[in-house]
Amino acid sequence: QVQLVESGGGLVQPGGSLRLSCTASGIPFSLYDMGWYRQAPGKQRELVALIPMRGTTNYAGSVQGRFTISRDNAKSTVYLQMDSLKPDDTAVYYCNANSSIPALNYWGQGTQVTVSS
Repeated sequence: QVQLVESGGGLVQPGGSLRLSCTASGIPFSLYDMGWYRQAPGKQRELVALIPMRGTTNYAGSVQGRFTISRDNAKSTVYLQMDSLKPDDTAVYYCNANSSIPALNYWGQGTQVTVSS
């Protein structure tokens, strides 16, 4: 059974920081591209950051320079360090695991991030 379990969300003031974690089980973690997505109320889910199995990381333009994605294959965990948070970053953040061969895709349950004073 595949599970992606996110943690680390919460309420933070503008300018603050949070670190999200996503721990995977049931998959060969090191063989998966890992990503963080978010969905704000009334909006479509969007890619925030991607860290592939091999290669360079990618970020949405709105978070470039403020967010950092990293992974620890030994712990089957992907992280999202979020700094200089803004109210527009408020959303449910989802962890995603994607494999091209075979074509498999998994989602976590999501964790709420609220940026407000």
